[in-house]
Amino acid sequence: MSLRSTSAPKTGRTRKAAAKGGRTAYLVLGMHRSGTSAVTQLLALAGAQLPTNVMPGDEHNQKGYFEPWKIAIFNDERLRAAGSAWDDPFAYPFRPLSPDEERGWLDRALALFDEEFPDANWPLMKDPRATVLLPFWRAVLAERGVAARCVIPVRHPLAVAGSLKRRDGFAEQKSVLVWSAYMLAAEAYTRDLPRAFVGYDALLSDWRGEVARIEAAHGAPLPGLTDSAAREIDTFLTPELRHNAGDDGLSALGWAGEIAAGVYGWFSARAAGGEPDPAALELAAGKLAARAADVTPLALVRDLATARAEALDLRERLTAAEAFQAELREEMARQRQILEDGWRADLRRLETAQGLLAQINVELDAALADD
Repeated sequence: MSLRSTSAPKTGRTRKAAAKGGRTAYLVLGMHRSGTSAVTQLLALAGAQLPTNVMPGDEHNQKGYFEPWKIAIFNDERLRAAGSAWDDPFAYPFRPLSPDEERGWLDRALALFDEEFPDANWPLMKDPRATVLLPFWRAVLAERGVAARCVIPVRHPLAVAGSLKRRDGFAEQKSVLVWSAYMLAAEAYTRDLPRAFVGYDALLSDWRGEVARIEAAHGAPLPGLTDSAAREIDTFLTPELRHNAGDDGLSALGWAGEIAAGVYGWFSARAAGGEPDPAALELAAGKLAARAADVTPLALVRDLATARAEALDLRERLTAAEAFQAELREEMARQRQILEDGWRADLRRLETAQGLLAQINVELDAALADD
């Protein structure tokens, strides 16, 4: 099966030639559970380079998250430093810290970026938290001289809410508000960057058509989309990835549904190739800001986020401790085996020496008897 004729696969030589023009990162932006993992796997198979430390799959996403888990933990910490959290409905707009504080966070982020993408010409970064922190991460990329191309998957907010309800127990109203904040951030922070809006359902139905739209929006082909890669993409982009179907029930969610409906209307039109009026997003952002001003600070939400972060940190420490304990057990077993092998070798040498001594004694006795 050959690739579409509109974009021939790049050879290794042309990929190297493109890389000489400078490093370019592919940023997958958008809300958790909105198709970012599927888009990331596609881009990885098409030549973009995943981070060194990738978050494995679990019961909620068996095919994997493709996230740099160290950067995800860092992003959680950075959000908390500004009094926010990944599930804060009012995480948009971005909350900068003081220049001195921000410099410290930037230095940490630069070190993490270098660790995750040490030799990547086409770094591929997907952590939904980076969407609401994008002004920060754009500063990181700028300091490293890395350009950016963005891919923004678009999925119905109620489909996302269904997934979050199953995974985290979130109410639909909260989920669609968090979705709205992420999508508003994804659009606002990328207006001056090459960006593509990808319908999640369209991706599962015709990924080749969506890739053609991505390449057209970026003004450049994907760095390594070959026939072999296309066959791999065919095997994982299957209808079973559509776990939760969205519907038009946003109106039942009150003002939260009203805000989400306005945002989704704009994004779905854009993902379909239209040029919707940005005034719809400005209106939604204004309503979200007004509600943020009316609502008491989300202490409970952020306390829960802090508790989750502490639990994650504890789990990481426990995992590290278990790994160390396993390594210690292996080392002890290895040393015991070495000691046992040495003891057995010494025993064999002793037995050999005893046998030789016994033979010498026999020979000596025989010699004395002859005398």
